[in-house]
Amino acid sequence: MPYRLPLLSCSLLLILLIGLAGCDPEQTSRPASSRTSSPPKGAIFTDATEATRLDFVHDSGLSGERYMIEVIGSGLALFDYDQDGDLDLYMVQGHALDEGAATTPRAIDRLYRNDLIETDTLRFTDVTETSGLRADGYGMGVATGDYNNDGWTDLYVLNWDSNQLWRNNGDGTFTDVTAASQTDDRGWSTAASFLDYDRDGWLDLMVVNYIRYDLAAQKICYAAAGHQEYCGPDAYPDAPDQLLHNQGDGTFASVTLPMGMTGAYGSGLGVVAADFNEDGWPDLYVTNDGDENQLWMNQAGQRFENRALAAGAAVNAAGSTEASKGVSTADFDGDGHNDLFVTRLDTETNTFYRNAGGRGIFEDRSRASGLGLPSRPFTAFGIATLDYDNDGWLDLFIANGAVHVVPTQQEQGIEPPLRQTDQLFRNLGEGRFAETTQEQDGLFDEAAVGRGVATGDLDNDGDTDIILSNNHGPARVLRNDAGSRQPWLGLRLLDTEGRRDMLGARVGVLRTGAPDLWRRVHTDGSYASASDPRVLFGLGETATYDTIQVFWPDGTEETWANLALNQYHTLIQGQGTASTP
Repeated sequence: MPYRLPLLSCSLLLILLIGLAGCDPEQTSRPASSRTSSPPKGAIFTDATEATRLDFVHDSGLSGERYMIEVIGSGLALFDYDQDGDLDLYMVQGHALDEGAATTPRAIDRLYRNDLIETDTLRFTDVTETSGLRADGYGMGVATGDYNNDGWTDLYVLNWDSNQLWRNNGDGTFTDVTAASQTDDRGWSTAASFLDYDRDGWLDLMVVNYIRYDLAAQKICYAAAGHQEYCGPDAYPDAPDQLLHNQGDGTFASVTLPMGMTGAYGSGLGVVAADFNEDGWPDLYVTNDGDENQLWMNQAGQRFENRALAAGAAVNAAGSTEASKGVSTADFDGDGHNDLFVTRLDTETNTFYRNAGGRGIFEDRSRASGLGLPSRPFTAFGIATLDYDNDGWLDLFIANGAVHVVPTQQEQGIEPPLRQTDQLFRNLGEGRFAETTQEQDGLFDEAAVGRGVATGDLDNDGDTDIILSNNHGPARVLRNDAGSRQPWLGLRLLDTEGRRDMLGARVGVLRTGAPDLWRRVHTDGSYASASDPRVLFGLGETATYDTIQVFWPDGTEETWANLALNQYHTLIQGQGTASTP
C-alpha cells in the first residue's frame, strides 16, 4: 500500500495556499455574473421510456450473499455509432455471479439504434445481435472515443475482471480488439476517460480501478443492527489505476510508472479530463471511495503530478476524506473556469469545488452553493450536467441509490433494499443552486437504485435529455420538453480531417451585454457513463452573440461568427479564423 499524505485541516490549507483557496465558503467572493431569467413553468422532463421502446432492465445478479459487485454497477453510453446524425445507446449489463444457480443464459450488454433520422420518431431498436457485440463480462461502465482516428466512435467497456475494447468497423458492426490493442485490465475497473494527454493527435486512455476483490474471498460484514450488510471498500486493498498511451498503430502501452503516477492507488470510481489550470494541457481528476481524491496535473505531456491536497480538491473543507463516487467538471458559476462537482455517500454531502481564477486551486463551496445540505439523506452516483432550460446556466440532475441496506425496505421484502429518489437542481447564478425536484409533477417520486447517467440531445430539438441506468431495475428515458423554448446553438467540433470528435477542446460563446458561455468537448464524467460529445449552448433571453472561440487540444485558437441559431453546426479545425493565443 503506498504512503498516504496526512490530511490537512482547513486552516492549514488556507495558510499554505496564501488565501487562494480559502476553506470557509462564506469568506470567498462570488462571480460577478448572475441569472436574470425566470424559471420555466411546470415540469421540464417527460418519462419517455415506454414511448421510445427502451426495454433494458439491469441484472445485478442479486443473490442474497451481499456481494459488493452487486451494488456498484452500472453505466451507459450515448454515441452516434452509425454516424447517421442521432444518438444511439449502449447499456452495460451485469449477470448472475453464481453460475451454477443461473437458470437462464447470461445477460449481456445491449446496443440500441436510435431510429430518429429514418422515422422522424425518437425510438430505440435493439441491434445487439447484428452488431457483433458480445460483451458478457460483469459490466461496470463504458467510455467512448475514436482511438484509431477513422471517424467512427469506439467503445471501451469496463468490467469486474477483463475489460474490452470494441473497434467500430463503420458498417454497423464491432470487433473485439482488446488483445491486439493491449488494453485489457483484469482488475475491477469502474471508469475511464479518453484524452490526448501528450497532444500527439491520438486519444490515450485513463482507466480507474476500484478494489482488489475476489468472490472466493468474500468477507462478511454486518450493520450495527445485526443484519448482514454490504461491505465498504475499506474491507479490501485498494487497486492501482492505469494510464495507457496510444502508440498510433492500433496498440497502447502502459505508461503509469514513467508518467509519475506511481501513487495512482485508491478505491476509484470516477474520472474526468480537463485543463484545470488553463496551461493548455489536459489534467485528470480521480474520485476515490473513502480515500483522498487525486488531481493529476499534466506537466506538458512529460509526466503527471498529484496536487489534489495542495489544490484543495483531495478532501472536503473540514479536511476529511469522503466516499466519492461520480464526478463532473464544468463552469458552474459562470466565471469561465472548470469547477468540480462530486457525489458522495449519505450522511456526507455532495461537494462543489469552485475553481478559483482558473489556476487549478479549488475551494469547497458545498454549503454556500445550496448543493450540500439537500444531499445528506442520499447516496449519490450519476450526474447530469445540463442547462435544462437553456438559460445559459448549467443545472444538475443527480441519480441516488444506497449501498447500505435500508432497514425499512428490507423489512418490507424489497430487493435490493437500496432504493432512493433522484434530485434535480436549478442553477440560480452566482454559484448557487435550488432544488426543483418537487416541481417535476411527481416524475422523481418513484424510488430506485440510481447509478449511471448520460446526457445528450436524443431528438435533436435543441435541449438536453437524460438516460438513467438503475441498478437491478429498468433504465429510464427523461425527455426534455422545455429547454428548446429558449434560443440555442449546437456545435460539433472535429479534427482537421472532419472525422474525430476533438475531446478536450474548449469552446466559448462570447457576448456583449451578457456573460460569456464556456463549455468543453467531452464524453467522460457522471458515473461509469459516456455522453454526447456535441456542445449545446442555451442563450436564454440574450438571443445574440458576437463570436465563437475555440481552443483546440493542440493549443491553437480559432473563431467563428454568424452561425445561425437554433440548429447544429460542425466546426472543423483549420476552417475558422486563426487567432493569436
